[in-house]
This record gives sequence, C-alpha cells and structure tokens, in this order.
Amino acid sequence: MKLYDVAIVGATGLVGRKIIEVLEKRNFPVGKLRLLATDKSLGAQIDYKGKTYDVEKLTPDSFKGYEFVFFSAGGPVSKEYAPIAVRSGALVIDNSSFFRMEESVPLVVPEVNPKQVLKHKGIIANPNCSTIQMVVVLKPLHDRWKIKRIVVATYQAVTGAGQHAINQLEDELQNVPVRYKKFPHPIAYNCLPHIDIFYDHGYTREECKMVNETKKIMEDPTLKITATCVRVPTIGGHSEAVNVEFEKHFEISEVKEALRAAPGIVVQDNPQQDIYPMPIWAHNRDEVFVGRIRKDETVKNGLNLWIVSDNLRKGAATNAVQIAEEYILRKGS
Repeated sequence: MKLYDVAIVGATGLVGRKIIEVLEKRNFPVGKLRLLATDKSLGAQIDYKGKTYDVEKLTPDSFKGYEFVFFSAGGPVSKEYAPIAVRSGALVIDNSSFFRMEESVPLVVPEVNPKQVLKHKGIIANPNCSTIQMVVVLKPLHDRWKIKRIVVATYQAVTGAGQHAINQLEDELQNVPVRYKKFPHPIAYNCLPHIDIFYDHGYTREECKMVNETKKIMEDPTLKITATCVRVPTIGGHSEAVNVEFEKHFEISEVKEALRAAPGIVVQDNPQQDIYPMPIWAHNRDEVFVGRIRKDETVKNGLNLWIVSDNLRKGAATNAVQIAEEYILRKGS
C-alpha cells in the first residue's frame, strides 16, 4: 500500500487531536507525520501509533514534501498558509470556513457529493459540523422525493466552540471562578440562541453557513432553508430538529428504508421503547443517527426528523479524513 506524508496544522486543538485519532482508528496510510501549531502550543507532544511526536512551529517551509495537509487552526491561519501549502505540492483539506463558499473550492461530504474531490485546485473545504450531519441524512431523501423547503433548529454542544467553551461550562457546573468566558451568558443550565456573530438581518453566521453550505453541497440553489442555531450545555454531539417539505408524496416506511440503505446513517427510531438518537450514544462514533421519523401533518408532504452526530468526529475530523480517503480512491481509479 502506498503511504502518504501528512501534516496537521492546529494539531493541539480539539479537532486537530481528533484528526490524529481518526487517522489511527481508520488506519489511514500515513508515511511521515508532521504536527504543526502556533507558538503557544510549542513543546507539546502527541502520540500516534505508539510513537511520540513533537509539535513543531508552523512556518512557510513546513509543507515541503507533504502530500496531504489538514488545516484546523481557524480562518486567518488557513487564509495565510493554505495557499503556501498548495504551492508546495500538497492537497489541503481545510476545516475552517474561509474557503467554503469560494466557487473554485469543492465543499465535500463524501456520502453526498464524492465526485467533487477531483475538482479541486489544491484546496478542498470541510463543511460546517451542523451542515455535515444534516446533508448526510437529507441527500438520499432529496434524490428520491425532491426537497422544497428545510426548517432546522440545532442544539449544539460546547465542543463546537473550542476548549475555552468546555472550560466555561465545567467551571460553572462546579461553581468555581470561570477561567475564560467564551459565551456572553452562562451556559450551564442554560441555552443560548446565539452561535457566532449576528448579522443585520437577525440571523447568525452559523445559521447562514447552514443555509449556504447546504445549497452548495446538495448542488441545488433552489432549496429554501431557514435555521435557528442554539448552544446547549452538552460536552459533545450536535442534535437537530429538521422539518422537510417534499415535492412528492412519500410513506414513512419508504423514508426509513431509504435511510437504512444510505451510507453513514444509523436509524434509531423506536420511541415506544425509548429508542431515539442522543448525543451520549453518538459520542466517538462516525455515523449520523436519525430518529423521531414522522409525518408533519400540517403541510402536504411534510416530514420531521431528529438528527444527532458527534461534532468532532463526523462533523469535523472524520469527514476530513474521509475526504482524503475518497480522493485517494478516485485518483487511483
């Protein structure tokens, strides 16, 4: 098996560490591995397959000879260094939002639009965590019944906002001084309808990401989508209440059959036995879980779904590694 030299930018962050974990778990064919970060993380050490790696300082010379570079250090770092990595000959898989809506940059979820991996010009964007889990479930339904409108409310874990967000929640739960106030209000025992910045029209950037990224990934600009994104006091796993209106008639049995047959989806839908998706069941899993599948009886061809996935795994690290796997598979075919 051919081995590929891999670099990870932002290796000490929540997603960076999870990428390292996923590479090992999925036995990705790694040759050389280079872990990169900014000054504040220098001196850290991370284990991979029984070997300890020093975290190196990110510089413009960090990428020479590396075939895949995973970026997970935020938009400003991706903006500055991703083009340098491309000029060094690497394929960049970027977890930030910086390149996602650029027309020349594929935005890829391998279960949904895998062919896009070959249309890159050096950079492939990894979508927003909430968008990923939603489109994995909606794509097989859209293919069969054609979606007209999506209404989604998210319930997003604090891990989506980074380590400082976890620290704030833990400090508040323990009733100790908060080390770092990531959120404008307490998050313990609370819900915040506020993820990312607010725009003048009243929506947040996170909500707009879900709308715009879904249209791009599903390759259907006619989709009507509206979103409300909420931060909740759970450590890991995003949940979504999704209401869909289709153009064509469907039966619930057909919907469940289509979802069970689709890649990357686990149907958990037996409410009489208290079986439905929950973040605690999705933790450290790569699949997207769907349940509470029922007709919306207030509208013609309406459907309600409850979708849950681990936001650091399928919502970030796993999807990024799957993009690299898909590229290797299709490049060789």
